[in-house]
Amino acid sequence: MSNSTELDLSSIAPRTKAEILAQALPYIRKFHGKTMVIKYGGNAMTDPALQADFAEDVVLLKLVGMNPVVVHGGGPQIETALNRLGKKGEFIQGMRVTDAETMEVVEWVLAGEVQQDIVGLINQAGGKAVGLTGRDGGMIRAQKLRMVDNKDPSIEHDIGQVGDIVSIDPSVVKALQDDAFIPVISPIGFGEDNESYNINADVVASKLATVLQAEKLVLLTNIPGVLNKAGELLTDLTSREIDALFADGTISGGMLPKIAGALDAAKAGVNAVHIIDGRVPHAMLLEILTEQAYGTMIRSH
Repeated sequence: MSNSTELDLSSIAPRTKAEILAQALPYIRKFHGKTMVIKYGGNAMTDPALQADFAEDVVLLKLVGMNPVVVHGGGPQIETALNRLGKKGEFIQGMRVTDAETMEVVEWVLAGEVQQDIVGLINQAGGKAVGLTGRDGGMIRAQKLRMVDNKDPSIEHDIGQVGDIVSIDPSVVKALQDDAFIPVISPIGFGEDNESYNINADVVASKLATVLQAEKLVLLTNIPGVLNKAGELLTDLTSREIDALFADGTISGGMLPKIAGALDAAKAGVNAVHIIDGRVPHAMLLEILTEQAYGTMIRSH
């Protein structure tokens, strides 16, 4: 538990504590040996207290016999680095235009700074994290993303070295998992000419969860979950209900790629996708190990 959110647990009656632990037991049993792919980003990634909570949650899941796999983003950190170099970030339809120089920055920020920070946090919390990019073990093959204009399909935007996943070979992840390690993956892929590609981290997490046949895909975000038009949290959705929310415009903007990837994963066999608020301390444990819904769960059927 991190200092700024230190709770006084001494006031909780022993019986209540026992009941809380007992409530987690069926979930621990149910998910033992199962893979959980966790997309880590947003506030949970930049607030030191929440960083510590996240690392503790991941380590605890590993200790009780689950296999967490972390995929991280790093938009704000990339932006900061580009600003330091006097380079202005440019976006088309929500995607970062990535020329060769920007790609170099993306690689050293994601695979260097951000990934190693997360590895350090998890190790500090008692886990054994290993940092990887899509290059390691030939994991993420990619090709240039073809971006068609939203309004005029005859126009195609060139956004540089932004990638579309061709295939994922998860053997390196499986080898690490079997050996008590926690993989931490930067969303960088490689093309057939060995060129690097910057790939949306939500997309990587969703595809990886599908390939690993994960039990759960957990997306940490800066919102409570999927909200309806009145701003109320929708805690439990089927893929059919999500299609309806796309159609009537309830889900739009930055949530589109996130939910589209989540939906693909749910349809492809990932049992449940959770979109949860990374600003809530220990949100992940609460979502996975208790009956209480702390975000939106998308079920495969």
